Amino acid sequence: MSVVKNYMNEVGAGAREASRRLARASTNEKNAALEAIAKAIESQREAILAANRADMEAGAAKGLDAAMLDRLQLNSARINSMVEGLRQVATLDDPIGEITDLKYRPTGIQVGRMRVPLGVVGIIYESRPNVTIDAAALCLKSGNAAVLRGGSEAIRSNQALAKCIQAGLAQVELPATAIQVVETTDREAVGEMVQMPQYIDVIVPRGGKGLIERVSREARVPVIKHLDGICHVYIDDKADVEKAIVIAMNAKTQRYGTCNTMETLLVSKGIAAVVLPRLAALYREKGVELRGCAATQAIVSGVIAATEQDWYTEYLAPILSIRIVDDLDQAMDHIRIYGSAHTDAIVTEDYSRARRFLREVDSSSVMVNASTRFADGFEFGLGAEIGISTDKFHARGPVGLEGLTSLKFVVLGDGQVRG
Repeated sequence: MSVVKNYMNEVGAGAREASRRLARASTNEKNAALEAIAKAIESQREAILAANRADMEAGAAKGLDAAMLDRLQLNSARINSMVEGLRQVATLDDPIGEITDLKYRPTGIQVGRMRVPLGVVGIIYESRPNVTIDAAALCLKSGNAAVLRGGSEAIRSNQALAKCIQAGLAQVELPATAIQVVETTDREAVGEMVQMPQYIDVIVPRGGKGLIERVSREARVPVIKHLDGICHVYIDDKADVEKAIVIAMNAKTQRYGTCNTMETLLVSKGIAAVVLPRLAALYREKGVELRGCAATQAIVSGVIAATEQDWYTEYLAPILSIRIVDDLDQAMDHIRIYGSAHTDAIVTEDYSRARRFLREVDSSSVMVNASTRFADGFEFGLGAEIGISTDKFHARGPVGLEGLTSLKFVVLGDGQVRG
C-alpha cells in the first residue's frame, strides 16, 4: 500500500467515525463550533494573510493565470466574508432531525420523513481558500464530517485555515477528524478520495473542467457537480435600457473568474442598435474583448468575429461573446444549444415573457432583471454554499444545508402489526 493510500485510508476512517458523533451533535454544539472557528480566524488574520501571500508568490512564479490568482488571493475583505459566512450559517435553522409530512394511515401508524446528514462529504477544489471555510461551516451545521482536499497552489493558506478549524473543534470538544484538510499535495490523494465509498458518501468537485471531468470519470462515490458555467444574459426588446446596461455590465465585469459570470450576451434585434454601442464603449473601458455575430459587427466597429466554438466557451476572462437574436424564442434556443444549465437571465419589462423565460429555460438558476452574479449560496440566503450543481439529482443550484442532507422515512406506531 502506498504512503498516500495509507494516509487517505486513515483520513477516511477518522471521518467516518467522527460522522457518528456529528450526527448526534446538538444545534448549540454545532453553532458554538462555528463561532469558535470564526474567532480563531479573526485572531489569526495576519498569519492567514502571510500564508496566502506565500501561495500567491509561488503561484505567480509558476505562471498561474490572472483568473486563477484572483481565486487564490485572500485579503481582509475576503477574510471578513469567511467570518460573516460562519456566523450566518450559525443563525440558520438546523435541518437535522426535522420531521415533515407526518400523516396517519388507516392502520393507525404515522408515516413521515426525517432530515438526516449524508455522513461524510469529500470536497476537492482548486485555488479558492474560502471554500475551506464555507465547506467546514456547512458540513458542521448539517451534521456531516468533511474531508477537504484543496489544490497544491493554496496549500499554505488552507493549512493556516485548518489550524483555525481544529482550534474551534477542540474548544467545543468535537472530534478533530470531523473536519480534515488533506495535508498532501500528491494528486494520488484525489484518486483515492473518489474511490472510497466505505468512508465517503458524496464528492463535491470545485475547480476547472479538467478536475471535474476526472472526478466524474473515476468516482465510485456519488458526485455533486457542475461542469461549465456558460451563463447568458438576454436583453429583450421590452427591456428598460438603463437597467439592461447596469445588469449586463455587472454580470460580466464584477468578477471575471467565477462560474456565474456572464460569458454570452444575447440581444434582441429590436433594441440592439440602442443598447449595444453604449455597452461596447463601457466594456472597452474595462478592457473586455468583444466577439460577436455578423449583426453585432455591423452595429459596433472593432468586434472580433465570433466562431461557433465561442458560444460553447467559458472564458473566465475579460472576453465576451455577443449575439443578436430575433426574439425570445431564438434566445432560449441559443441557451438550450450552447448553455451549461448553470445560470441564465432575462432583462425585460414584459411580464409574460419573463414568465416564459422562467418556465422554459432549464437551468439551475434562472433570473429576471438581475445579474447572474447573484447565483451564489451566500446571496441566496443559504449562508454559504458547498458548490453549484447543474444535475437534477440529488441537489440543484447552489448547494447549502439542505443539499447536504437526505430524507428517511420514519414510522410511529403503538403496537400495530400488518395483517
